[in-house]
Amino acid sequence: MQITLARTLAEARSGGAGRDGCLFTMREADTSGDFLQRGGLWVLGQFALMGGVVAGGLIWHGQWHSLGLTACGILLLLVSAGCGLAGAVSLGRNLTPFPKPSAGARLVQSGIYGLIRHPLYTAVFCGAVGWALVWRSWPALVAALALAPLFDAKARREECWLRQHFSGYSDYERRVRRFIPWVY
Repeated sequence: MQITLARTLAEARSGGAGRDGCLFTMREADTSGDFLQRGGLWVLGQFALMGGVVAGGLIWHGQWHSLGLTACGILLLLVSAGCGLAGAVSLGRNLTPFPKPSAGARLVQSGIYGLIRHPLYTAVFCGAVGWALVWRSWPALVAALALAPLFDAKARREECWLRQHFSGYSDYERRVRRFIPWVY
């Protein structure tokens, strides 16, 4: 069974889910190659949008003039660096671009993961929006904002796999917000 990113996003939005809130079981996801099995289509979508952010900023820049928005962009880049570094350090050897946890992964709930469940997604999103604001680029900003629904759907899929892999993940989910501490 080959799972496409578009189908997964559509079903995530429509609420089509199994009894545990997951769209597909681990066994269904395991039927294709390792790249697809680990959530490779999510990674491809993420990197395509990130490429659009970078290219948009470099090619179509200077489309507006606002010192305030540039300052916000710099602030978001700093937040991105902090979240990204803290997330990478906390994950250590668990760090992977794939949403499906590897067999030997451990559940990290300390450090920044005690505040938000997906600090690396938050870091990439803040960095992308910050980049677009600093370069003052509409195309980069559109691509950056498109990361929000992608990361939300990717995180929901990842959380299904995490609930299946770690018995304590549901309790962790109830305590810690997804992307923004105490908010969302």
